[in-house]
This record gives sequence, C-alpha cells and structure tokens, in this order.
Amino acid sequence: MNHLIYLRTFLDTYRAGSLTRAAQRLGITQPAASAHIAALETMLGKPLFIRQARGVAPTAAADDLARSIAANLDGIEATVNAAQARSSQLSGTVHIVGPAEYLSLRVAPALAPLISEGLRLRIQTGDRVRIYTALDEGHADLAITASPPDGKAYGFAEIGRERLLPVAAPGIAERAKARNVTAGFLCGLPCIAYGETLPLVREFFQRVFEKAAEMQAVATAPDLRLLLEMAKAGAGWTVLPDYLCADAVKAGQLVVLPTPGAIPENTLYLAWNKPALRHSRVVYVRDFLLAGNPGFT
Repeated sequence: MNHLIYLRTFLDTYRAGSLTRAAQRLGITQPAASAHIAALETMLGKPLFIRQARGVAPTAAADDLARSIAANLDGIEATVNAAQARSSQLSGTVHIVGPAEYLSLRVAPALAPLISEGLRLRIQTGDRVRIYTALDEGHADLAITASPPDGKAYGFAEIGRERLLPVAAPGIAERAKARNVTAGFLCGLPCIAYGETLPLVREFFQRVFEKAAEMQAVATAPDLRLLLEMAKAGAGWTVLPDYLCADAVKAGQLVVLPTPGAIPENTLYLAWNKPALRHSRVVYVRDFLLAGNPGFT
C-alpha cells in the first residue's frame, strides 16, 4: 500500500515540479511528501529529483519512472473514482475554465442538471494562457481549449469541432459581388478582431491564403460575442466560430464570405488536471461532458 502512495506522491511532484504543490494537491504536509520521495529513492537506489531554489527538477530516472507508471496509475484511479461516482451521492465543487463564448453557449447550459444532483460549479473564463495556468496551479479541474494539450501534463479528449467562418453584414458582403474573395480584398475591408495580433483572423489567413494578415483592426474586443454584435451592426468583417454566428447567418444578419478552399476547422478539447481525477465528482463531470448528453454538442 505504501508503494502506491509513494508512487502517487512521486507522480504529482513530477508533474507539478514542486514538492509543496504536490503536497497541497494530495492533502498532506510538505515533509510527508518529501519523506515519500526519499523512501522511493531508497527503494530504487537512484535520485529522482534535484532540489532547486524553486521546486525540483526530475532526473533521467524520474523521467523513466513517470513514463512507466503514469498511464496505469491514472487509469486505476479514474476507474475507481468513476465507480464511486456512480454508486454514491455527489457533493463538492468542480472548477471549470475555458473560453467565455463556448462555456456560455455550450458547456454551462449542459451542466445545469448537475446542480440538482448535489454538485457546486465554479466557472472561470480566460484565454489560452489563463486556461493552462489554472490547470497547472490546480485552480481548475477541467478545461475547454482549442489548443492541443500536452499529454504528459494533462489528460484530454476531443469534445467537439468549430469551423472558422469569415462573416460580415450584408452591406459589406455585397462588395464581394458573390465571387470568392482574396486576401487582398479582405485586407481592404474594415476588420474587427479579438486582439491587436488578429487572433482567428490571422489563423484564417494562414490556413486559407497561406499568407499573413497584413492589416490593422478597426476595432478589437476580448470577447467574440462583442465581435458578433459589431459585425451585425456593420462595423467590419471578422472570423467567428460557426456555433457562435449560426443564428445570425440563418437570420440574414450576417453573410459568410465566399473564399477559395475549405473552411478551416479547429478541434476543441476537454482537458483535465490529472491529480483532480482522484475526486469522483471531477470524474463524473468529465464523463458527463464526454458522453455527448442532450444539449451539449
């Protein structure tokens, strides 16, 4: 039994890069975590970590051990906790982080039934940096992200896809005169974007035209829902995920600009902090989302 505890402490320390952070995640003291590592090093006859001013660095032996045990240990814990979740009353809090737009339109409504089952939800929003920081520091159990997670640090699974559509109000779209628009044509139109570096617009240009988006946005906003409303009002063209602008396109408030080639598509992932899976409530919510229950697509 002690061996499993030592291995869990090792794996949490390996992933966190810190004995203190691993101890916090495990609910034990830092001296206890240090003792677990020391005992494991004695058993193996090899040092596993190099103590540094800030945290610890793994040795080659630690890398080998982590590769050998991570999947099996995580799998055993997830299976046990999933069984516990199915057979017991749910309670406690699950922390979720992701893009505000996708959370508000897809995730939050789907999770509403879990409140009546005894769970509390704490939902945070943010960009890629904030999402992964929340996972790394243990402030989030689950996350929605469009960037492929590092399988060494996180567990993850595909949860959906989004098509990136170039859209504009009918008045602006008429300038295209129903022909395929070029990069030069779009650069000549007023553009509204998520930020000064043109997120989504930049990606669209690279994948469709294979060139940089050489323009400056006439307006920026750190929320795609604001861009949606500005585009509907005729402020300029932009690139939006299909789930966000579908209703506006159907209602004729926006038009999808015709472009050559296939429309770019992003994969959306549900990622999780692996230590969080030792809580049955987190496993339950993860499996609930991945099961494709009604209302979540």
